[in-house]
Amino acid sequence: MATKKPENLSFEEAMSELNQIVNEMERGELPLEQSLKQFERGIALANASSAKLEMAEQKVKILMGQGDGAQLVDFDSSSQ
Repeated sequence: MATKKPENLSFEEAMSELNQIVNEMERGELPLEQSLKQFERGIALANASSAKLEMAEQKVKILMGQGDGAQLVDFDSSSQ
């Protein structure tokens, strides 16, 4: 099975995989090269999860600022 890119995973999937990676690395049984690959994957998962959280936070802020009749608009982080 091919590994999905972190940005294509749901927040929950990314966090679950990140938790598995942390558990594997904490056991200390992985060879160095595999540990480095897992560390790199973990960083990518953490970054993707952080981006998803930031987008969700921005959507909540937009909704809270516009009242009951607010429409949800996608947040474009490149416009800041």
